[in-house]
Amino acid sequence: MAKKAELLEEAKTRNIDVSDKNTIAEIEAALKNADKNPENDDKDIVSERKAEVAKSGKRSAKASEEAEAKAEKEARKEAGDTTAQSEEAVAHTKKGPAPKIRPHHERKGKKYREAFAKFDRTKAYSLADALKLATETSPASFDASVEAHIVLGVDPRQADQNIRATVTLPHGTGKTIRVAAFVASEDIDKATTAGADIAGEDAVIALLDKEKLDFDVLIATPQLMPKLGKYARLLGPRGLMPNPKSGTVSANPVQAVKEAKGGKVEYRVDKQAIVHLAFGKVSFGADKLTDNAKAILASLQNVKPSSLKSSYIMSIHVTTTLGPGIKVDISSL
Repeated sequence: MAKKAELLEEAKTRNIDVSDKNTIAEIEAALKNADKNPENDDKDIVSERKAEVAKSGKRSAKASEEAEAKAEKEARKEAGDTTAQSEEAVAHTKKGPAPKIRPHHERKGKKYREAFAKFDRTKAYSLADALKLATETSPASFDASVEAHIVLGVDPRQADQNIRATVTLPHGTGKTIRVAAFVASEDIDKATTAGADIAGEDAVIALLDKEKLDFDVLIATPQLMPKLGKYARLLGPRGLMPNPKSGTVSANPVQAVKEAKGGKVEYRVDKQAIVHLAFGKVSFGADKLTDNAKAILASLQNVKPSSLKSSYIMSIHVTTTLGPGIKVDISSL
């Protein structure tokens, strides 16, 4: 009788429909069938969830229904029912059509959109026409810079194709360039007469010691370059370290100062094989800008790598500060 009582207690715990009228063999068979059929265990889990809900106190009818539905869903999930998981996945899925992505120019400001509508983006213009459009479509309220973005067919990882050079623009850049001349005491007056804003060994070192870089270009003579070595970390990241390739290390500092003040600019290809260069202002007008652009293209041709087998200039776009890019027809150059 003790065994039968234990079996009845287990069956009651697991909500298996048996009574004391059943034999021990029948009760054991019912327990075995329950082990094979997990639905009874699911009922146990649901009943436990419902009991937890009941213990939580009085609730509204809607809250009770939601709690019971949640309990049943969790019970099915614990039992490995994928239906509950799929229902939850669908519930978290955003409804409605996918958002429409607007074109880049439509996400810009009003002035940019107006400028963009003044030309055909799919068309390539001659250099003169492109620069004329650039000056007409500038959306900036100030005298914006005009820039050229030239894609080259070179591999910058190759030493002989890592383009870097200088060009003197016929009409300058339109910017006021502050030049510092790191020269010996006997050349101070000559450098100042040539247009240097700061001249002299002591004057330049005093500024560097204070980390005050009140200049845009630093000219130095080869004899004094070793003294700038300890300032390399200050000048290098800002592109102000004198370099023979850029013409800022020169045995004739007077000539170097005149060139820097007169519109000599340095350009170099970036990792994507593109040259980015500002070469004037909108106020210059199309004619002066065309002269400057032609000087840049001529300089690029002069430094074309002899090892290059493919096309050299792949594409050219001109633009203004904050303005849209205009494609140049390279076949017309």
